[in-house]
Parts: sequence; C-alpha cells; structure tokens
Amino acid sequence: MAGILVAVFWAILVSFLAVALARLAQTLRATTKLVADVTDQAVPLLADASAAVRSAQTQIDRVDSIASDVQEVTSNASALSTTVASTFGGPLVKVAAFGYGVRRALGGRKEDVPGKASRRTVIVGRTVSRRSARGKRD
Repeated sequence: MAGILVAVFWAILVSFLAVALARLAQTLRATTKLVADVTDQAVPLLADASAAVRSAQTQIDRVDSIASDVQEVTSNASALSTTVASTFGGPLVKVAAFGYGVRRALGGRKEDVPGKASRRTVIVGRTVSRRSARGKRD
C-alpha cells in the first residue's frame, strides 16, 4: 500500500512540474516575441536618432564657424574704431576748439549788434529783471 501512495505522490508531483514547465515555456515564447518586436521598432528609432545627432553636429559646426567669424569682425571693427579715433579724434577736437574760440572772439567784439532782451523773473507778484534781481539796478 505504501508503494501505491508513493507512486500517486510522484505522479501528482510530476504533473505539477509538467504544468509549471509548460507555463514557463509559454512565458519564454512571449518574451522572445516581445524582444523581437522591440528590436524591430528600436532599429528605425536608433537610425533616426543617429541622423538627428549628425544633423545637430553639423549645425553646431556651422554656429561655431559663424561665431568665430563674428569674433573676427568684432576685432576688426574695434581696431578700425581705434584707428579712426586716433587719426581724426585729436585734430577734430583742435578744430572744434579753434572754432569755439573764434566764435567767442568775434561774438565779444560785436557791440553794434543789439543784445537780447533781458529776461524777467516774477517775485511775489511783481516782475523784476534779472539784472535787478542780482543787485544791479535798471
């Protein structure tokens, strides 16, 4: 009788192991199919990503080239500005100062030209000329 119990126990154990192995086989097949599908979808995505990275690198190279050109132009403009300022700056200031001196000299000699009308300032309801406000009488 003990032999029959052991045989039945082994038969039940083998049945459970067979069911577990069948389910494990199904899981492995499903996993294999999933990996194959992901691979099929990932390859084109990786190709697109690679193309985008190459395009971005090309654009970065262009921007780098433009930035170096702008830096060179800025350097040239700065040098030109310094050259123009040193070449024309001093003489222009001298000409302007000379012109101002000539105007002041000629402006002081014109006594026959009538002067401007004196300005008036209102102080507490009465009008006083500026000369009077400074202490000089009209």
